[in-house]
Amino acid sequence: MSNSAVHSRARVMLNKVPEVTVFFWIIKILCTTVGESFADYINETLGFGLTNTTILFGVAFAVVLAAQFRLDRYVPGVYWLTVVLVSVFGTLVTDNLTDGHDVPLWFSTTLFSVLLAVVFSIWYARERTLSIHTIVTTQREAWYWTAVLVTFALGTAVGDWTIELTGWGPGQSVLLPLALILGILVTWKLGVTGPVFSFWIAYILTRPLGANIGDFLASPKSEGGLGLGTFTTSLLFLAAIAATVVYLSISGADRTAAPAEQLESAGPDVAADAPGVAVEHDRS
Repeated sequence: MSNSAVHSRARVMLNKVPEVTVFFWIIKILCTTVGESFADYINETLGFGLTNTTILFGVAFAVVLAAQFRLDRYVPGVYWLTVVLVSVFGTLVTDNLTDGHDVPLWFSTTLFSVLLAVVFSIWYARERTLSIHTIVTTQREAWYWTAVLVTFALGTAVGDWTIELTGWGPGQSVLLPLALILGILVTWKLGVTGPVFSFWIAYILTRPLGANIGDFLASPKSEGGLGLGTFTTSLLFLAAIAATVVYLSISGADRTAAPAEQLESAGPDVAADAPGVAVEHDRS
């Protein structure tokens, strides 16, 4: 089938993941901050305990993730609620290993690094791509959310281990992940690192960045923070997430679509199974 024939039949394919714009990274960092501060608030301030808090958010994440899988397109409210909950749950997975089972942070970092490499390897072997621009089947979405969960657990371990090694305060700890993210942005712009690799490295690094921002805002002034507390920090960032999601829902500024030729190159099974085809006929 010629490219023109493909374009005349189905120009674009709806994706389950938003376009990677500045809004994507803003909300991702906001979600990460909430993941740190809200988990601490429920666990420590309300006294739920680490195990009960993990079960609570694990169930909430599973319920919302099931709703996300039932959709045939990207819906900002559901997608970003899933990210908020996977952020909290991923944080708690590492916290359980560290605080509940005395697993060293270097071991957690190594464990989750290897696990993420395995997830990416199997994902690529089965789908021949790790791009988030073609999350158009249930299988790809399953691999995507598995990778996202592991990145949050890994980012938590890396961030906490860095603080443990350096002894930096809340303010100083923000600088390292921020510098690394800016570095990967530069290497991507210069063409040294590819877009897929750059995206996933930045995705991992935004976790310690957001968490350290949360610690800086919530920690007492005597410890180098701003003293807002975990509840106020969580509330402010949840409100910012909600406002941004409302804007995106109305404006559609982060809607994305995978070109038909991408689906064709991915194989006939992907094109056949892909949900939500938006048909656009040539007007010439």
